[in-house]
Amino acid sequence: MPAGSGKPSRHRQQAIDAGFVLDVRSLGRAPGSMKQRQRSFTTGERIGLDLVAIPAGGQIDMDLTLQSVSEGVLVMGSVTAPIEGECSRCLEPFSDEIEIQLTELFAYPDSATEQTTEEDEIHRLVDDMIDLEPVVVDAVGLELPLSPLCSPDCAGLCPECGVKMAIAGSEHGHEILDPRWAGLADFSAESTDTDAASIEAEASDPSTDSTLAAHNGAASKKTEES
Repeated sequence: MPAGSGKPSRHRQQAIDAGFVLDVRSLGRAPGSMKQRQRSFTTGERIGLDLVAIPAGGQIDMDLTLQSVSEGVLVMGSVTAPIEGECSRCLEPFSDEIEIQLTELFAYPDSATEQTTEEDEIHRLVDDMIDLEPVVVDAVGLELPLSPLCSPDCAGLCPECGVKMAIAGSEHGHEILDPRWAGLADFSAESTDTDAASIEAEASDPSTDSTLAAHNGAASKKTEES
């Protein structure tokens, strides 16, 4: 329910003490009076950012102190909830928990604070009801990271093949060749293959062995004559 002025709409008149909405009539308006409120409920909508959020159906636990002050009701305490998201490095789903601390003033209708502030500057009480949903939505949005991680030391994905580095291990890697030398590498490989084929052919050719023997014999005879 958005913050508004002291004039309740038809929708606000139907608010009940449930979920994020708190009925503070029993608190009274004597400055200094306080009440403790604990509540657990499931949220009907997703709350958070694109990559990480409190999921719809997640349990919200609120542990709050309500204190009456001269200008309204001061709400202090914590809100805890599960979060689910996708790691921005390895793209794997993960789950965790978020706890936010609240300190928020809800102004009384016709109070000096209500009359001297813009609608979006401070929240208001409507029919002695406090709606914490916009406060929690804003706080969660500020608390959650824009680039969430499944763990602080997540190594992410291999940029060459896309495998998760946590699975691939520290020895995983790829030989990256400068494209400027790719042609030379192909030429060198072809030359090596040609040389190897020539050597293998010569080694298996009997005529090569005979020619080599004749040459060696002639060289030996010439040495003896000299």
